[in-house]
Amino acid sequence: MKGLLIYLKQYRKECVLGPLFKLLEALFELFVPLVMTSIIDVGIATGSRRYILERCGLLVLLAVVGLVCSITAQYFAARAATGFSARLRSALFAHLQRLSYREIDTLGSATMITRMTSDVNQLQNGVNLALRLLLRSPFVVFGAMVMAFTIDVPGATVFAVAIPVLLAVVFAIILVTIPMYRKVQNRLDGVTAATRENLTGVRVLRAFRKEQEEIAEFSRRNRLLNQLQLRVGRISNLLNPVTYVILNLAVVALLRTGALRVNSGALTQGQVVALYNYMSQILVELIKFANLIITMTKAVACGNRIQSVFAMQSSQTSGSRHPEETLRGQVEFRNAGITYGVAGAEALSSVSFLARPGQTVGIIGGTGSGKSTLVNLIPRFYDATQGQVLVDGVDVRELNLEELRRRIAVVPQKAVLFRGTIRSNLLWGREDATEEELQAALTVAQAMEIVQGKDQGLDAEVQQGGGNLSGGQRQRLTIARALHCPSPDPAAGDSDSGRQRLSPGLCHGCQAPGRHRRSAQSPYHLCGFAAGGVHSPCRLDSGTG
Repeated sequence: MKGLLIYLKQYRKECVLGPLFKLLEALFELFVPLVMTSIIDVGIATGSRRYILERCGLLVLLAVVGLVCSITAQYFAARAATGFSARLRSALFAHLQRLSYREIDTLGSATMITRMTSDVNQLQNGVNLALRLLLRSPFVVFGAMVMAFTIDVPGATVFAVAIPVLLAVVFAIILVTIPMYRKVQNRLDGVTAATRENLTGVRVLRAFRKEQEEIAEFSRRNRLLNQLQLRVGRISNLLNPVTYVILNLAVVALLRTGALRVNSGALTQGQVVALYNYMSQILVELIKFANLIITMTKAVACGNRIQSVFAMQSSQTSGSRHPEETLRGQVEFRNAGITYGVAGAEALSSVSFLARPGQTVGIIGGTGSGKSTLVNLIPRFYDATQGQVLVDGVDVRELNLEELRRRIAVVPQKAVLFRGTIRSNLLWGREDATEEELQAALTVAQAMEIVQGKDQGLDAEVQQGGGNLSGGQRQRLTIARALHCPSPDPAAGDSDSGRQRLSPGLCHGCQAPGRHRRSAQSPYHLCGFAAGGVHSPCRLDSGTG
C-alpha cells in the first residue's frame, strides 16, 4: 500500500493545504461553545441586547469563516484524490501492458477490470476522506477535551471516561470488519468474472439454451456477495447506535454533575451548555472518524490488491540484439515446446520445422493440437519452455522484443477491431500509410466492398469489437490491417478456417504480399489458404509436430 503513495507526490501542496484548512475550520468550531457561554452568562443574565447581538454576529462570522475553510479544504482534497486516482489508474494500465500473456492469464480479465475501476475508486474515496478528516477529527476530540478541562475538571472527567470506551468499541468493530471487506472484494471479482463471461459468450449460451443455468449461477454468486455484504453491514451498523448509547449516557452523567455544581455555585448555566456542546462535538467527530476508519480499511484492502499487481513482474525480458535492417524472414522451430502455467501436460512438444524465405508453411491439425499456440511463439506472446524458436537463425528471446513485434504482422484467430473508423483501425498497421496503400491492402484482403458499401467510406464508424460488422467483414479488415504493416518479417496468420474459409481469389492475392514478407505461417485445418500455395505442410498431432 505504501508504494502507491508515490502517485500523491505531484500533489504535495494539496496534501498540506487540505488538512491545514480543515484544522482552521476545527479551530473556529471549538470557539463556538465559548461564545455561547458568554451569551448565556453575560448577555441573557444582564439583559444586554447589544451584547447578545454582538456575540450572535461573532457566531455568524465564525460560521462563515469555517465554511470558507471547509470549501477550500474540500477543493484541495478532491483535487489531490482525483489526480491520485487518475495517475494510479494510468500507471496500472501501463503496467498491465508490460505484463506477458502468462501473467495476464494468471490475473484474469475480471480481476484486472475490478482493480482498475472499483479498487481505484475506493482508494480515491479513502484519500479524499483522509485529507479532510484524518487530522481534523482527532484534533476536535482532543481540543474539545482540553477546553472541557479548562471550564470544569469534575465535569471533564466524564469525557475522560467516555472517550476510551468509545474508542474501544470503534476499533473492535474495525478489527472484525477488515478481513470481511477483503472477502467482499474477492467475491466481487467472482461476480465481475461471471458477468464478463456471460456477455462475451452470449451467443453460445443462447445457441445451447443455457440461459437459465447461467442465470442460476450468476444469482448464486450474487447471493453470496450479498450475504457477505449484509453481514459486514450489520456489524458496521452497530457503530452508530452503540456510540450514541455510550455518549448519551455520558451526557446524562454530565448534566447530572453539572446540575449539582450549578446548585452549589461552582458552575454557571453557560458553562454547562458549553460542556454539553463539546460533548456533542466529540460525538460527531468520533462517528466521522469511525466512518473514516471503515473507508480507510476498504481503501487499504483495495490498495494491497493493486500493489500485488504492481509487484507482479513480466516473466519475459527483452533481448539486447536488434534484428538486421534487411531480414531474410527465415523462421525455424527446433524441438520447441510449451507448457501453460502449472498444467501438467505440454501444449506443444518437440516441434521442429523450417520456413525458408518466400516459403509458405501450412500448419494443420485437429482442434486443440496447438496451431495457434505455435504461431504465438514467433512474436513471443508466449515463450517456449523447451527448445528454440529462431528468426534468421537468432533465438527470438535474444532479440529486442519491441523490434521483433514491429516486424511481424499478426492476424489473430479472433478478429479484433477497435472503436473508431475503418481508417483508424487500418492505420494500426502503419500510421503513415497513404490512401492508395490502404486501398491496396483492402483490395488484396477482398475488403474493398466493405468500404464501398459504406457512405463514409474509410471513415465509416466501427463499433467496439467491430459489433456493427459481420464475422467475415471483421476478419477481412483484420487481414488488410496486417498486410500493409511495414515489417519485412513473416506475416503470421492465425485465422480459423472453421469460421471463415478464404476464397481462392483471396488466397492467390495474398501470395504477392507474402513474397515481400519473406515467409508466412498459416495455422489452418486444411483450408483454402493452404491450397493456394503451401510449399511445406506441417502436421500437429496432439501438440507434437
